[in-house]
Amino acid sequence: MDTESMINSGWMLTATVAVTLMLPGLALYYGGLSRTKNILNTVMIVFGGFAVTAVLWVLYGYGLTLGDSAGGLGLIGNPAGLFGIGSLLGEETAPGAVPAILIAVFQLIFAGLTVGIIGGAVEGRMKFSSWLVFAGVWATLVYFPVAHWVFAFDSEDGSVTGGWIANKIQSLDFAGGTAVHMNAGVAALVLAIFLGKRKNFPAVGRPGNLPVAVIGAGLLMVGWYGFNGGSSGGINESAGVALANTLIAACAGLLGWLFVERLRRKFATSLGAISGILAGLVGITPAANSVSPLGAVLIGLVAGMIAFATLGLKERLGYDDALDAVAIHMFPGIFGTLAIGFLAAPDSPAGEAGLLYGGGLTLLGREAIAVVAVFAYTFIVTSLIAWVIKKTMGLRVDGAAEAAGLDTTLHAETAYDLDDIRA
Repeated sequence: MDTESMINSGWMLTATVAVTLMLPGLALYYGGLSRTKNILNTVMIVFGGFAVTAVLWVLYGYGLTLGDSAGGLGLIGNPAGLFGIGSLLGEETAPGAVPAILIAVFQLIFAGLTVGIIGGAVEGRMKFSSWLVFAGVWATLVYFPVAHWVFAFDSEDGSVTGGWIANKIQSLDFAGGTAVHMNAGVAALVLAIFLGKRKNFPAVGRPGNLPVAVIGAGLLMVGWYGFNGGSSGGINESAGVALANTLIAACAGLLGWLFVERLRRKFATSLGAISGILAGLVGITPAANSVSPLGAVLIGLVAGMIAFATLGLKERLGYDDALDAVAIHMFPGIFGTLAIGFLAAPDSPAGEAGLLYGGGLTLLGREAIAVVAVFAYTFIVTSLIAWVIKKTMGLRVDGAAEAAGLDTTLHAETAYDLDDIRA
């Protein structure tokens, strides 16, 4: 391995460790927002969905996502020869490149986290067994194909054909505004609809442990440096710009959310602060290497405002997205992707010009096609998956289990030993 490859591999190892922090971060964030009787179940939802996806990624997910596109159509990768990703061991690394096995692990984490994000919609009412089945089927039929569309690029020598969004449409999505955040947000919306509302919705109780949720959000923020920065594939200008824009958008997202929250509710809350941070991070994810720092400020501010503004949709439209995966991931993900068409800076590593920099409508059109295609595909296929599981295994626990809490009824545990405190 040459020196440049070693340096780039060192960065990718660091980014992979950082992005792995997002797993406990997401579990703590969602767990802290859950009601006390469901905190451990919510943590299990995140870890369980990640584990199922990771195993499937090794078996065939890597091939379906990053393998040579079947028939050259850009719709799905061909897993032939990539079963177990064992063929990546000892593979010759081109000068300056990162070993394929490391990229495979980095992308594995993306897949597992995307499934985990969906779990925010199901708090307190979904069977754990049904969730694990849903996670595996959804990863196979939705995430792997969509990630192929967005993340699989044609090889320079033309020997490998990638996904149609990345190569034929040439939509810009640096780290997953469509494939990760919008994808998971749409699936969360569908699952919330099929599960139905919790008892007493919307008056379902308060978060069980806000300090834990704040810690989780902090871990997510740190991990996002790996999520966006690692998407550069090595130490280069894209990595530096992505890291800078990630931090800037997170801070702007906090301010955007709190500004609107203060106007509407007369208070600025810690829950609002961490929600705004995450909304800003989601918004900048697709645009991390294509906008200027000022563009990142604007994206973060507006993403935070959009996330707050869309919170009320679940009450008006009647879907119970328990932990707001739709408001914080779907809507900012859509906004961040479309914002590229306006704010892409020609001197950024992506080298594209948005409307505000004198570019035409072409880039915005490409981003819009990606958004519409992923939204439609994910909504339809996720609906079919949820419908089949509901008709066979059933999606929802019974009323008694829901009332008692899923920690005790499904896992025989409690997060807090309250009897010991009383004694």
